[in-house]
Amino acid sequence: MIKNRMKEHRARCGMKQEDLAARVGVRRETIGNLENGRYNPSLVLAWHIAEAFGVTIEEVFTVED
Repeated sequence: MIKNRMKEHRARCGMKQEDLAARVGVRRETIGNLENGRYNPSLVLAWHIAEAFGVTIEEVFTVED
């Protein structure tokens, strides 16, 4: 299972879900689904999300059993 810290990073950056969605080229609903664990991002999307926050992918996404 992939866990994420997207909400935490969004708050730190002062972004709304809509802001992040626009930056990475997806719909706001996709961001909400990612944050709630209903959807796992592709590697490319994970890369873009981490880039939008200015951190590494590992700082946003972790794999847990």
